[in-house]
Amino acid sequence: MLATLQPPRTLSRFPLYLTSRPVTLCTLTAQSPPSTSPPTQPPHSQILSIRHSLLTRQVTAVQLAESHLSRLRLTETHLKSFLHVSDSDVVLRQAALLDQRIASGEEVGPLAGVVVGVKDNICTADMPSTGGSRVLEGYRPAYDATAVRKIKELGGIVVGKTNLDEFGMGSTTEASAFQVTANPWDVSRVPGGSSGGSAAAVSARQCVVSLGSDTGGSVRQPASFCGVVGLKPTYGRVSRYGLMAYASSLDVIGCFGSSVADTGILLHAISGHDRLDATSSKREVPDFASQFASINLLESKPLKGLRVGVIRETLDEGVDTGVISAIRGAASHLEELGCSVTEISLPSFSLGLPAYYILASSESSSNLSRYDGVRYGNQAVADELNSLYGDSRAKGFGPEVKMRILMGTYGLSAGYYDAYYKHAQQVRTIIRKSFKTALDENDILISPAAPSAAYKIGEKIDDPLAMYAGDIMTVNVNLAGLPALVLPCGFVEGGTAGLPVGLQMIGAAFDEEKLLKVGHIFEQTLQNCRFVPPLIEDDTAW
Repeated sequence: MLATLQPPRTLSRFPLYLTSRPVTLCTLTAQSPPSTSPPTQPPHSQILSIRHSLLTRQVTAVQLAESHLSRLRLTETHLKSFLHVSDSDVVLRQAALLDQRIASGEEVGPLAGVVVGVKDNICTADMPSTGGSRVLEGYRPAYDATAVRKIKELGGIVVGKTNLDEFGMGSTTEASAFQVTANPWDVSRVPGGSSGGSAAAVSARQCVVSLGSDTGGSVRQPASFCGVVGLKPTYGRVSRYGLMAYASSLDVIGCFGSSVADTGILLHAISGHDRLDATSSKREVPDFASQFASINLLESKPLKGLRVGVIRETLDEGVDTGVISAIRGAASHLEELGCSVTEISLPSFSLGLPAYYILASSESSSNLSRYDGVRYGNQAVADELNSLYGDSRAKGFGPEVKMRILMGTYGLSAGYYDAYYKHAQQVRTIIRKSFKTALDENDILISPAAPSAAYKIGEKIDDPLAMYAGDIMTVNVNLAGLPALVLPCGFVEGGTAGLPVGLQMIGAAFDEEKLLKVGHIFEQTLQNCRFVPPLIEDDTAW
């Protein structure tokens, strides 16, 4: 049994199409074929349920939008997931237009009526985009990021901009210049970062899905902490146009959802080549939804023959025992589903963390030089140019961003470039090769998404090295440019209802399809486990 804690039993009073199915205890059991042949059940997906409800006139887009806005208002005071929430009149007007199109028999997109949160370092033309920084406070871009534009074209409704660590530099949202987001499972704990606002918003059902960005784990670690599904796509799968640059060779836009199906549907919506991003791939985007089979159609060993490698270095000293137990339990469940599970070693794994912080800081030093109060960013009042530059950056940037700029500038300086930056790039090549070798011998690799479950707000804010060490599970994937999926697999002790633990699945480049298939089957056969936080279990509590 994977977990020893019983998740909350009470049901949300919000409409059933916004909730997960009620269960009692988190266990992992292989799904046996039913003795009879019941009607085929669609895969668990809020997006598919919303679409079905809209097209069959069971509910209107306005009612859906009102439901999410109501929950957002109810919980936002305590969570602080959003830096900006769209005006309710604007949201309801967009929903009403969808209802009119459906009533007139027009075709609507696959995201019709789906309420979406967008991380505030992804540009939106109709609302602020600050990157969580004072230097961009009040900035409204003249355009939508490509990912945002695609969501809107497919009928999605952007409800607001979610909180983040400033420019994506952090693991808790405590480095945001504006506010600290709380974890819906325990509001005294961090939601992770830097996409903590996006993860918390999906976890608390303030929106159906959300966009985040992942430079070194900023989608996957908060997904683990908040008990949701997070997907970092292959570098180049999704256009970075409109994403504020932190480390350009590592940055990707990723997806959050409450199920693997929702996450895959969102990824399909935003993927594809973009002439505005020279790094976006021209590879054809597969139909990810084809991997989401009904649980009724699964065989007793639906993953028979799949080779899974458990990365030994991710279960060593420094990882909480509860997390190790959860991952080993998940590995056992994969074996029950037919997988061949073996333990593998990646000797270069520990080298990823220092290499990542050298490379990411160096790139951020270059990318953030544009925020000088003249080209970009709010301008300080000064009598001469050098003071204007210095004061604008001193007042606009927070301490974490300043520290990383200094580290990056040092690593790129004359006399130190070969010792630090060049060496880190060589390590990156070693890591990329080691992953390729491992994935030639295995279909997917698995590990924890983080060494621990969510920790207390303020617990590590004065110990940056301890906070950086928490990225050890995720940074190697970015250095190698690979896709990775994180989904909840159990609980550890903490809070009032336990704290979720995320399982990370790593695949070969552009093989998101396989990750989504395995993740979906794993999720569908995860019996009696309900990843709905206590914050929304009893709506009257707030």
